Order: sequence, then structure tokens, then C-alpha cells
Amino acid sequence: MQEKKMEVPPDNSSGNEYEQFTWQQKVGLSMKTPIGLFGIGSTTVCITLTVLGLLGHITGLISNPYAAIVTFLVFPAGAVFGLFLIPVSGYLRHKKWFRDNLNKGNVVIDFGKKNHRKTVLLVLVLTVVNLSVFSLVIYEAYHFTESDFFCGAICHTVMDPEYTAYQRSPHAKVGCVSCHIGSGAEWYVKAKLSGLRQVKAVLDGSYSTPIPAPVEHLRPAQDTCEECHWPEKFHGKKIKKFISYSNDDQEQPYIQEIALHIGGRNPVTDTFEGIHWHVSNNVKVQYQSLDDKRTSIGRIKVSKPSGVTEEYTIDGADDGQGGKWRTMDCIDCHNRPTHVYDTLEQKVDFGLYSKKIDGTIPGIREDSITVLEKEFTSRDEAREQIVETLLALMAKRHDADFVAEHEESLISSGKYLLDAYLANVWPQMKVTWGTYKQHLGHQYEDEGYGCFRCHDEEHQTEFGKTISQSCDLCHDEPL
Repeated sequence: MQEKKMEVPPDNSSGNEYEQFTWQQKVGLSMKTPIGLFGIGSTTVCITLTVLGLLGHITGLISNPYAAIVTFLVFPAGAVFGLFLIPVSGYLRHKKWFRDNLNKGNVVIDFGKKNHRKTVLLVLVLTVVNLSVFSLVIYEAYHFTESDFFCGAICHTVMDPEYTAYQRSPHAKVGCVSCHIGSGAEWYVKAKLSGLRQVKAVLDGSYSTPIPAPVEHLRPAQDTCEECHWPEKFHGKKIKKFISYSNDDQEQPYIQEIALHIGGRNPVTDTFEGIHWHVSNNVKVQYQSLDDKRTSIGRIKVSKPSGVTEEYTIDGADDGQGGKWRTMDCIDCHNRPTHVYDTLEQKVDFGLYSKKIDGTIPGIREDSITVLEKEFTSRDEAREQIVETLLALMAKRHDADFVAEHEESLISSGKYLLDAYLANVWPQMKVTWGTYKQHLGHQYEDEGYGCFRCHDEEHQTEFGKTISQSCDLCHDEPL
């Protein structure tokens, strides 16, 4: 390659020196600067480490997820940054040293010259190598960003509550993206664009505490949940057992069993019935939510297989309130299908039932609840104080000799309470007992959660027909 002959100003002797250089030499001189050398070094080192890391992940020699962060995000970014610095160094060198002596000329590539052919071949080989490496990195990085670890652990402080709850949930073996994104490019792009906003919120600390449930941003359940759960094939009954204790009786549990009508197509009448009637293919239920948590419902529309649409309303609910309309699907009742948090009293009662809390110790149920209700400034403080707090409460209730006599059992019970706390409470994220409530059943009916949001005998049509609150719609009488 060569440049057309350029005239050198006669009054500038230094111009003759630079004019003798070929353009390859001028590029080489341009990169022989601190910035240029750093760019070359950064690119070489980062690409080498990326290739080694990529081979390690492909062959299974490297399985640490934190190593994947470095391999697929840090090293490629360093290589790209180094490549960017190389032309920048040339530009800065040109501006500083060649500004007065280097006239612009056309670059001519002459394949008849051996050094030109070698240069072009080297550029092509390096380009193919770089493209191959970056293609593999992008492919592996795509899969890494789809992993549960990436979703739950990269932003550790923010997502730790949800990730912890997910790992012990019924859907722990189902990937995060299967529910939050699903298949197809459209929702993948939407999720990644949303992810950029979330990354910004994490970096500048503008994220909400606690993290709100993103129901309005989730993909319709027909595209996700129903890939595994097929409402048309639900059938039969399910026996659900509720176990509870009281402060007066810590050893004999009160057990209540209820037969839930799961639903399905009745083989005799060929009609769809039971709880999952709400999401059957032949029925469409729409409702107007008057608040973000969907605890207050305004109007309700029910489109039936006969073609009839019934509209129910309640006093004070009208279009002027600006409530958001939503088509009912799985998430409207199963609003915590994966990120399930325990309730305080149920967790204590389970400890008594499983003997992890010693129910033979008088007052331990009440004191356990007091311990878990205590507000700690951090999880570390809870680790230090929960067991001691239980011992102190027991000493206050009884005496020091009683605590000494039952010390081993009390410490074991305290450790269970600590584990229960750490699985459900994050002071920094303002996540505590009852922060995330479920709409299943009517456990929190006084707060507007559950079935009675609609089944309240108050929503009615213009003809006076109401939505029934009859128990036998969903379950048999408690045994």
C-alpha cells in the first residue's frame, strides 16, 4: 500500500522526515503512544482471557457463575474498549505530530506488493478471529443472561428476597425466564429493554423498597403458565390441610381439612366447573381494578359460552374512577406462584408441629411470635440477637434457672426462628412478614385480598343478580 506523493513545505525540515514513512509506518507510530499501547495490551489480554474462559465454560472446567460474569461481560468489554483506544490514539497522534506536515492523500492498496498482501491477509485473519470469538461470547452471554443466577444474584441486595423465596418454591426447577419472558423474540426484547431501566435504578439507587409485584408487566398466563398447566384438564378435588396452635395449647394442633373443587370438565354434564372455571377457554372474566394491589374491584364483566355478557358493579364504582381493566388469568389468584413468603403465625405453628420448636415449654409460642415481630435494623443484627432475645423472654416469663435447665432446647428453637426470619425478612428492602400477601382463598379478606374481592354478594347486575359467596362453590364443608 502506498500514498500518493505529497508535497512537503520547504520551510519545515521535520516534514521531510515524516514524508519518508509509508502509511503503515505512520499507523505504527500513531499506536506507539501510552494510549495506543494500552489499547493493544488491553485487547490482547482480554481476548486471550475471554477465549480461555469460553473454553473453560464449554468444557465444564469452569462452573462458577461469578466467573461467567467476568468471562462474558467484563473481558469482552475490556477488549472492545481496547479496540476503541487504538484508532483514538492514532487520531490524537495525528493531531499532535502530523497536523502541520501531513497532507491528506488517498490510500492505495497494491496487491502486486508482497507487504500489502501480507497486511490485508493479517487484517482479514484477525477480523475473522475476532468475529468468531465475539460470536461465541455473545451466544454464551445470551444463555448466561437467561440463567436464574443472573436474574436473582447479580443485583444481590435488590433481588435477594425474591431469589431466596424462588429457590424454595414449587417452581424452583422452572427457569425465571420461562415465566417472566417466555418464548419468542418480542418479549425477549421487551424484557431486555426493561432490564436496562432496572439496571439504571440499581446503579442510582432509585429502585422501590419493597419491589412491587409486576403484574401489569407480566406476559399473559396463557403464554407462560398454561405451557405446563392446562386448565381444560384440571379435574377432581384436592384435600388441603390447615394446622394451627394457640397460646393456650401448644401441643395439640387444631387440624382443619377442606376439599377444594379444583375444577375441570364434568364428564356427565360436559360443562366446565370448579375453581378454574374462571380461566376456562369458554369463559372470559374482566374486572376493573381500583388500586395497584387489586384489592378493590369496581366493575366486573363475565362473558359466557352462551354469548351472554353480564356486567356487575358495586356502589361507588364507575368509569370516572379511572380503574384499570384487566382480563382475569392465573396470576389474579395465584399472585405469588413462585415467590412465596411464609406468614408469621403459620411459620411458628409449623415449628411446633415439626417439633423444631419445643411445645412443652410454656409460653414459647407467644414469645416466638414476639421475637419474629421485633424490628431489627439489619439481618446481621437479627443473626446476633434472635436466639438471645428468645432466651431473655423466657427468663422474664420464668426465671434464669428454668432457662438454664432448658437451654439446649431453647437454643435449638431460637435457631429455627432465626432461619425463619432470614427466609422472610429483609429490613434494607423493607420486606417483612405480610409484605407480599396472596389472593388465594380468603385468609386476608379483611384487607381486600382473595376471593371475596368479587364474591361479596355486593357486586350485582342491573337486574339484581349478585356474585355468590356460597362456600360450596369452591370447597366442601370443613371436616
